[in-house]
Amino acid sequence: MISHDHRQEDLIKHLAELRRRLILVFSVFVVTLSAGLYLSPGILRYLKGQPAATGVEWNVFSYTDGLFVYLRCAFLFAVLLTLPLVLYQAWAFARPGLTDTEAKGTLAYIPASFALFLGGVSFSYFVVFPMMLRFMQHMNQSVGAVETYGIDKYFAFMFNVIFPLGVAFEMPLVILFLTRLGLLTPEKLRESRKYAYVALAVIGSCISPPDFVSHLSVTIPLILLYESGVFVSSRAYGKRKRQQALIPNPQ
Repeated sequence: MISHDHRQEDLIKHLAELRRRLILVFSVFVVTLSAGLYLSPGILRYLKGQPAATGVEWNVFSYTDGLFVYLRCAFLFAVLLTLPLVLYQAWAFARPGLTDTEAKGTLAYIPASFALFLGGVSFSYFVVFPMMLRFMQHMNQSVGAVETYGIDKYFAFMFNVIFPLGVAFEMPLVILFLTRLGLLTPEKLRESRKYAYVALAVIGSCISPPDFVSHLSVTIPLILLYESGVFVSSRAYGKRKRQQALIPNPQ
């Protein structure tokens, strides 16, 4: 029987390890944030030259607008560079409680999660964001408004578009993870397909301009992500069943 002192000692060790990993992540985040502040002018010039920003004048309406834009840009840069380290540290912290097979399987989630998030951010910036910007500009012009956009509002609007889609692109990985935990099965996903399609269509309509082509441009990729999740769930579920079949039943 494990003594109370032994359990308390293990808890202290886990907390100390967690503290060490958090300090490492925070330190790297601070370094990448500083690098982001240094590189922000070049990044902002690059974004200003993209088609999404064509014809848009970035005005400032207060002395702090430029500072806030620099901070947002540096924060995004730091998050993107620190995300793989955060995922790896989370895996390393949980590693002692995993079997070798589980550890190897979950380690593959790190590059996959980072790649999916980057894919979502890229899709939303190069496809969805320009559509939304053009639609909003058309609406403003239709009422005879003079378009004078603040740089702070421009970037706040952009981040509110790209981050939700970046997270949404993690869908296949989340489905795979829940399948391996036994909380989801391919059958449940197929049975829920029509409800999932409706939910994804609603989400697509909420994060895209209110026209049919824009809805399809966002909803179809979300549906494809769901179907990708069904596919990887089927593979993982089938593999798990085969492994269970190889384990002899205790007599």
